[in-house]
Amino acid sequence: MNPIVLVAETGSDLTPEKAKEYGIILVPMHVSFGGKTLDDGAFPVAQMFDFYKTHHELPRTSGCTPDDFERAFEGILKDHPDAQILHLAYSASTTCSMQSAVIAAAGRKNIVSIDTKSVSAAQAAIVLCIAQLLREHPDTTLEEAVAATRKLVNRVRMGFFPGDLDYLRAGGRVSNAAYLGAKILGLHPLIEIQDGKLISTKKYRGSMARVVTRLAHEFPDAQGLDRERLYLIYGLGLDEAIRRNVEAILREKGYESIEWVQTGCVIAAHSGPGAFGIVGFTNRP
Repeated sequence: MNPIVLVAETGSDLTPEKAKEYGIILVPMHVSFGGKTLDDGAFPVAQMFDFYKTHHELPRTSGCTPDDFERAFEGILKDHPDAQILHLAYSASTTCSMQSAVIAAAGRKNIVSIDTKSVSAAQAAIVLCIAQLLREHPDTTLEEAVAATRKLVNRVRMGFFPGDLDYLRAGGRVSNAAYLGAKILGLHPLIEIQDGKLISTKKYRGSMARVVTRLAHEFPDAQGLDRERLYLIYGLGLDEAIRRNVEAILREKGYESIEWVQTGCVIAAHSGPGAFGIVGFTNRP
């Protein structure tokens, strides 16, 4: 049977180490600031934050280009001429990456792109589950892997607090009035993924420590998240005490396998430093 090679964007926030462990090929998304466009993951997130703090110019993000995928596909097929390629794409509602992959795959056999309808750790969670499936069941067919992916897409849930609303305001994602109201009232918008779109579903009031604690108590139960695995998102700058506290809460709830995922430049450019989120798979129909 021809090997199945998984492909995902760097916006999944999979680390290079994790990608290498599972043989996942990461295709770079892009971040522009200071008159330069750089590959996501090619520079530290702190550099981007420092630039914004100094120049008050929001970094701009962009998806992978057809050329980015062309290089990735050619590299895979050079090493594995008989490979089947399964691209588990960053939400197509938020970026052009999946379209770019489809363009790059035109005329090629055995390349399939599936919209995970997810970003950051939610996309990573789906990719890692399929990677584990292929490792444990190497005879899995491409059709079976696609079917398993679609089931995971329907089950994944993500709740996310941006770290700094300045970044959302600068990017035009919240109005000045909403921004000022949130600042005055100490509100934190909860962002959830709904059909591939990032939607503000409710607002929490209080310090970051307080709202993260509430989310840890409420979100897993409200979503009926599977206790087998849980992914926690953190942005550079999130207080270490908050991380320790939330992990303790979730372990008391019975979550034994907890993996922390740091936001890379693509998500951090919109959420700012100190973000937090919870990702898991619902057990509900």
